[in-house]
Amino acid sequence: MTAAVIEETPLPSGTSRRWVQRLWKNRNGKTGLVVLFVLVVAALAAAFGLLPYDPLEAHQKDALTGPSAEYLFGTDQFGRDVLSRLATGVLASLRIALLSVLMATLVGGLAGVAAGFFGGWVDRVAGRLADVVFAFPAILLALAIITALGRGWLITSVAIAVVYTPIFFRVARGPVLSVREADFVKAGRVLGYGSLRLLLKHVLPNVAAPIIIQIALALSWAILTESTLSFLGLGTQPPDPSLGLMVNEGRTLFTQAWWLLVMPSSAIVLAVVGLNLLGDGVRDVLDPRRRG
Repeated sequence: MTAAVIEETPLPSGTSRRWVQRLWKNRNGKTGLVVLFVLVVAALAAAFGLLPYDPLEAHQKDALTGPSAEYLFGTDQFGRDVLSRLATGVLASLRIALLSVLMATLVGGLAGVAAGFFGGWVDRVAGRLADVVFAFPAILLALAIITALGRGWLITSVAIAVVYTPIFFRVARGPVLSVREADFVKAGRVLGYGSLRLLLKHVLPNVAAPIIIQIALALSWAILTESTLSFLGLGTQPPDPSLGLMVNEGRTLFTQAWWLLVMPSSAIVLAVVGLNLLGDGVRDVLDPRRRG
């Protein structure tokens, strides 16, 4: 588990609309946005019940039916529609990924900003805690947390958040160390500005870019980690659909029904690669040296 190497870059000037336009003109960013759109549409369809079939409803007479006009992605061994289950699995993965990254950003990001800005014992204590978490392999630490606290999507979110919190700590702390010595921060101290005002109005706007980039990258890692945990039987529990769980079920039936393995595996690859490309695009847009 390693943190992404992201140098300090201020947020680009201009409206959010122009920011999105620059991201759309970036090849990686455009691909990532398209993939994100597909994932969100699938998740919304599952959330609002707009799927062709109930993902838990079995049709025994149609068990192991291949892709067809009636079942676009085929059915599983119980006759459940793979497309409906896939969309529901995407919803579960995005829900866990968003919640875990949000928690990691809030805890790790705020701790990193505080450690970098105040230094001293705050930096030492927070830094040692981050080093302890970093000492454990990511998947093993997540497995240990789930084993101790139990299974379920909320526990999975907490486990992934704990794993990625020190990454956000380091990504936030590094830029703050340099920004706190900038002339405008020193001038604010001379004028009598409080620490809270300096942090909110002068430090955070100048260190937000690497944190935003890290969020985009962490989403793909979180989806992959959630899929791995579900594959091992420690994430989303059956009969609820999960991409990793569907891969685990499909691998034993690959010779009889290839679509049970190919469809969820392709969805995981699409999500991870697409969100990684989105993160690369965001980095290119926020880094003025990369903008042409």
